[in-house]
Amino acid sequence: MLALYRWLLRLYPAAYFREYAGEMIWVFLQAEQAASQKRARARMWFGIRELAGVVKGALRERIFGDAGWNLSRRSDMRPEFRFPRSTVILMWVILAGVVLAINKAKAVVAMNEGLRPEIVAFWHPLFWLYPFAVVVAIVGAVWGILFALRRTGMHRLANVQTSPEPQ
Repeated sequence: MLALYRWLLRLYPAAYFREYAGEMIWVFLQAEQAASQKRARARMWFGIRELAGVVKGALRERIFGDAGWNLSRRSDMRPEFRFPRSTVILMWVILAGVVLAINKAKAVVAMNEGLRPEIVAFWHPLFWLYPFAVVVAIVGAVWGILFALRRTGMHRLANVQTSPEPQ
């Protein structure tokens, strides 16, 4: 099966093959080793899925190249798609604007109902502390869950292995 997999890897463009073939073979060997402990039917589906995936990937790479588009209408995850750090600051500014707009709308409604608009005091320091505390609590809870599941970046980096050179 490995020989067929290597032969099908040659369907990829030469530059792609040179860059990724070694890693793809290494991952395939790891997956094949895990699949070898399963029943014959599972091994058969593993082989079909892997070989079809190589052909589909080679076809996609030949047709679309580095366009970042694939046949299933999903974009590939690439490092240049990460958000810059300034995005977080801009998101906080937008959140503050939305909160101020909501608060202003509450003040207008309060005035229309004959109430004093001071009831909705958006200038109070604790008013700004609540959204921040909620966001920090949510982020902390999510990080705690990921840490317990050993899915944080720290855990993933601990398991990084380098791939062998192509043969």
